[in-house]
Amino acid sequence: MTADRLKHLEFLQSTISRMAGNSFLLKGWTVTLVAALFALAAKESDKRLIVLALFPSVAFWGLDAYYLCQERLFRMLYDDLRKLPQAEYEKSEPFSMSTKKYSHGRLSWFRTLWTPTLVGLHGVIFFTIIVFVLVVKRR
Repeated sequence: MTADRLKHLEFLQSTISRMAGNSFLLKGWTVTLVAALFALAAKESDKRLIVLALFPSVAFWGLDAYYLCQERLFRMLYDDLRKLPQAEYEKSEPFSMSTKKYSHGRLSWFRTLWTPTLVGLHGVIFFTIIVFVLVVKRR
């Protein structure tokens, strides 16, 4: 494996790590912001703050899906680059980071929204907020 190819793989690995890190931070921010809005709603006795928690919940869910989708696309590019014969690699565009050929139905942003990984956190948070809104509305 040539030095250029190793450097290319390092670039891809760095991008994958950055996407995973962003996804992790978004999960933390989602929990923190929703919990803060719930605490503020309880302290101020303002029920509208619970409804307000829906907006960051949905926005961060969408962003998290974007980062997870991008991470998966770059993983596929990394894997193909790793397996590519040296002769073919030398003919390809140097240091290409394009993931267009992997962007098909299975790896779309919308399908990524509904993966168990994201629904397990963001879906539960969203459902919890809805339940609280309905319970508070009845009182």
